[in-house]
Amino acid sequence: MTTENAETTAEATGEWEREPDPSDSLRTFGAVVQALREHAGLSRAEFAERVRFSKHTVESVELGRRMPDESFVERAEGATGDTGALRRAARHLTRGEPGLAAWFRRWARLEKVAASLCTYECRLVPGLLQSEEYARAVFEGTIPLLTDEQLAAQVTARLERQKMLRERPQVPFSFIVEESVLRREFGGREAMRDQLDQILDQTAPRHVSLQVVPLEAALHACLDGPVRLLETPDGRRFAYSEGQQNGRLIADQKEVGLLQLRYDTLRSQALNPRESRGLLERLRGEI
Repeated sequence: MTTENAETTAEATGEWEREPDPSDSLRTFGAVVQALREHAGLSRAEFAERVRFSKHTVESVELGRRMPDESFVERAEGATGDTGALRRAARHLTRGEPGLAAWFRRWARLEKVAASLCTYECRLVPGLLQSEEYARAVFEGTIPLLTDEQLAAQVTARLERQKMLRERPQVPFSFIVEESVLRREFGGREAMRDQLDQILDQTAPRHVSLQVVPLEAALHACLDGPVRLLETPDGRRFAYSEGQQNGRLIADQKEVGLLQLRYDTLRSQALNPRESRGLLERLRGEI
């Protein structure tokens, strides 16, 4: 079988199926391919002929919907001047991360290398502290409804992220949570009992701290909504805020500094870790 026929067969049998969850790196690579193609003065049809892939495949790669194989990269290099840019870019290609929203992936990658991490939540138990049953209840209530496969991917991704609490004991993790969040039942009383046990267990190590904002607390510094903050090993600071169907990674240091100031102020307004743990234990006993 010729190379061209093999590639045609691969496309027909699904090897070149559209990526189910395109990654940022795929989109960036595709944009580079398109820019170099246009700089070379080639239409998609002309470029497709030179790289010996269909016009549809070229379009899908440029839009970040398909993972290019090695032969595509090499022929694309030749068709665009052999600059080496595509070979270098291809080394960093990754597929989408199942279970993580597209707008959350950059933050999730920063979490993995963070030197410190701070989280304030007023809606739900923070994802890093959720029990499996609680997480499942959250995702089951998602609109539009998820398929069984999507639901499983979401829960698996959340549990996978939680491993950093155990695997990175040198990293300080700080959580501030509204008491109302801890009183809201998700999945029934037994599920909430398990959830409180999970929080008590996850926040027991000395590198993990939890503070609760009590119901009787006055107006406080983070009323604008949830916020996450982190610092990288090289001292860079980032923040992340999330709303309905979107999330924003914040790199502007002035804005990050303001959010950090609000978080630090809230620390002084919330119960201290010992008092917070006592409150959790009382709530656990009430269920």
